[in-house]
Amino acid sequence: MLVLHETAAGFALFKVIDESKLSQIEDLGKEFATADSARKIVSLKAFNKFENTSDALSATTLLIESKPSKGLRKFLKAHCQGDTLAVADSKLGNAIKEKLKIDCIHNNAVMELLRGVRSQLTELISGLGAQDLAPMSLGLSHSLSRYKLKFSADKVDTMIVQAIGLLDDLDKELNTYAMRVREWYGWHFPELAKIIQDNILYAKSVKLMGNRVNAATLDFSEILPEEVEAEVKEASVISMGTEVSDLDLINIKELCDQVLSLSEYRAQLYDYLKSRMNTIAPNLTALVGELVGARLIAHGGSLINLAKQPGSTVQILGAEKALFRALKTKHATPKYGLIYHASLIGQAAPKHKGKISRSLAAKTALAIRCDALGDTPDNTMGLENRAKLEARLRNLEGKELGRSAGSTKGKPQIEVYDKDHKKGAGALITPAKTYNPAADSILGKKNGNLMMSIENEAEETKKTKKDKKKDSAVEDDVANGNEDEKSAKKEKKKKKQKAENGVDENGEEMTKKEKKKKKKKQAENEDDVEAGENEKKKKRKHADDSPEPVSEKKKKKKKSSNE
Repeated sequence: MLVLHETAAGFALFKVIDESKLSQIEDLGKEFATADSARKIVSLKAFNKFENTSDALSATTLLIESKPSKGLRKFLKAHCQGDTLAVADSKLGNAIKEKLKIDCIHNNAVMELLRGVRSQLTELISGLGAQDLAPMSLGLSHSLSRYKLKFSADKVDTMIVQAIGLLDDLDKELNTYAMRVREWYGWHFPELAKIIQDNILYAKSVKLMGNRVNAATLDFSEILPEEVEAEVKEASVISMGTEVSDLDLINIKELCDQVLSLSEYRAQLYDYLKSRMNTIAPNLTALVGELVGARLIAHGGSLINLAKQPGSTVQILGAEKALFRALKTKHATPKYGLIYHASLIGQAAPKHKGKISRSLAAKTALAIRCDALGDTPDNTMGLENRAKLEARLRNLEGKELGRSAGSTKGKPQIEVYDKDHKKGAGALITPAKTYNPAADSILGKKNGNLMMSIENEAEETKKTKKDKKKDSAVEDDVANGNEDEKSAKKEKKKKKQKAENGVDENGEEMTKKEKKKKKKKQAENEDDVEAGENEKKKKRKHADDSPEPVSEKKKKKKKSSNE
């Protein structure tokens, strides 16, 4: 059995002399305590030295990926014919077995054997001293580290992070310089600041004009529109500003040159950032834009780090202070952070911004993972998700209109007041409720007891069906009695008419004496009726004025208080 050992100087192939020692793994380390005992177990069969550092680097990088290099394959073909090979990496052994058809072994005994070989490596390989192996290992480790940094997957993310940081710094500097130009030149021409709002146009106008007296003769058509140009010329004639010297104007113009140069450089930097974002994160750019995507990457550190974050974290990324303050004070947590500046959230109404930000953060997390770990460098996924989010936004905006117009999904809910109606018709299933006038009767009640107590009302509402039938029968009797009274009144009227006409009950004419007697009787009857009615009224008044009955408890209290 042969053992393959990789060193910084090259590949070494050892022959196992006593394979029986491999069965005793615990005692195998003791056999490599000295160089002589180690030579009894293994012996060097062949050694393949690296020609230069680049050869060593290429072979080492392939070994890290569990792939045999070209030199290693040639070396093994030449010296491993019909023997089994012990390797330290099982994946490397599988690759050698597939390509070279050499049986490979990887187990605990092999790992312990390689550990012993490593401890006595300089003694087992003649011509390789410790003073030579140490600098070789150091040089190989440095070159390998440089290679990893050079071909790092995150190397382009650093360019985006630096570019967006510089872009923000340029915006701050531009704002500071532009405000300084306005304040400085405002002493000479204060009206110009209100006429021209844009900082870049203001700097260009100041640089071209210099002294405000020159404004009347200059042509601002390349910088300003005609209306603004005319307004500037009118204001320059009646300006209230102070006079400035030529030296002051020279310094102001130099500051304007700085503002214009910074604005040009910012435009170039934005174009560079836009191209880099479309190359590295096309799906993220399609969803949230170049600036917001770059800020998310910068805040996360790299695209890979950002891909490890869930959608809820992406949603509030940049609002950490507000989040921890809300958790500390037990208030509502923020709904969005850096993602608030995306165009989709800007299009939404204030009441829908939270829902859209949550949906956008979920889709953004998927887009970031697709950009960081996917193989297809296109933005089809981002465009599809953006279309879905726009459709959801339109659905949210039109939800109130859909409800009123009846275009919402699902069956309509039948309200309570429609329960007695047939579907599709206006007829009633149950009979309509009638009003009961007998419940309003107040005959026989005293004036002081007109308002019914809560208990009496509860008792009246709990009437049984029998009581209702009795009430209806009483109502019928009352109605019959009213009809009898009406018929009696009609007969009296007829008698009066006959008496006035001088006709008897039998229809015969009456004499003068009989007529006089009849009139006296009628007058007496009318007086008796009026007297009876007056007596009834007096009794009613007396009943109304009488004090309410006092309970026995109150009487006792009054007696005790009087005593």
